[in-house]
Amino acid sequence: MHPEEYNVSIIRLVNSPHQFAFENGIVITDVGPGYAKGELTVGPDSINPHGNVHGGALSTLADTVGGCCACSKGGTCVTSGCSIEYLRPANGSKIYCTATPKKLGRTLSVVALEMTNDQGAVVATATYTFFMLH
Repeated sequence: MHPEEYNVSIIRLVNSPHQFAFENGIVITDVGPGYAKGELTVGPDSINPHGNVHGGALSTLADTVGGCCACSKGGTCVTSGCSIEYLRPANGSKIYCTATPKKLGRTLSVVALEMTNDQGAVVATATYTFFMLH
């Protein structure tokens, strides 16, 4: 399969009904060789008791976008580890996430992520490690 066709298939799969991320307001907006982008539409099911986006929703956004980045040159993966830094309360109507690889490997891929609110402020950063299944 040609790389562009593969990346379109990643987007279609993740953005399908009954997929965990999609059902929780997350969509992948772009995938290319060595990057991925996605967004979370903030709704009543993604906020914590203080009215901010729940950390678990941010983690799901990072995991989803990071996995798409890890697989952006082919293959499939599962998450093997992660760290996330919550830098400020996340609020607004959308949270945007960009992923760039630190390493795209045959066995392990490591991806750096940055999440911003709809005012452009960085709300969280993360590093995710993926085990490549191929």
